[in-house]
Amino acid sequence: MGLRKEKAARLKLSILDATVKLIGKKSFKDLHIDEICAKVKISKVTLFKYFPQKEDILLYYFRVWCLKRAVELHQKPKEGMAGFTFIFDKMSEDAEIKPGIILSLLAYLADLNRTIRPFPVKVDEKKLLFPDVANVQSIEIQSVDQMFEKFSLEAIFNKEITKTSSTRDITQVLLSVFYGSVLTAHVNQITPLKNFFRKNLDLAIKGMQ
Repeated sequence: MGLRKEKAARLKLSILDATVKLIGKKSFKDLHIDEICAKVKISKVTLFKYFPQKEDILLYYFRVWCLKRAVELHQKPKEGMAGFTFIFDKMSEDAEIKPGIILSLLAYLADLNRTIRPFPVKVDEKKLLFPDVANVQSIEIQSVDQMFEKFSLEAIFNKEITKTSSTRDITQVLLSVFYGSVLTAHVNQITPLKNFFRKNLDLAIKGMQ
């Protein structure tokens, strides 16, 4: 890793870390760029060099979140229902610990005026995030959608899902349960989230058996 690339990677991750810490339980829209810059000790020009739009930090958070899941699944593979449970559990944990960033991400994804696109995570950033993982640069980052489609296919093959449905239909139903659980739990102030998420997943899967 060259010094220039390493510095850039560290700066991007510092911006992300500062953003998550500053948000806490408040909304992303209430967090000002000046606050992030002051926390990281950089100028606005520098921040916008790496994140042209403020909302790009949200997309970067989600891409890093998916990378973390990819690494964990690479180290301890899970299939079908075990895979779904794993992803549901991870989101429930983050939604409980970091409600501001998770709810802000959902609000961004639901905004009709914004184009949803994956924000790139570069090789140097992967290496800094996972210095002890050999060949981390070769681990493919999959979206939640892609992970769910894979788990759906495996669940059908393992006969955990027996109803005749396409993997795409199953994926879309479980994505709805996945994102919907975050919103419903917030609106109704439901805790603990892990139990709530698992119950919703179990009910959805039972309807496919």
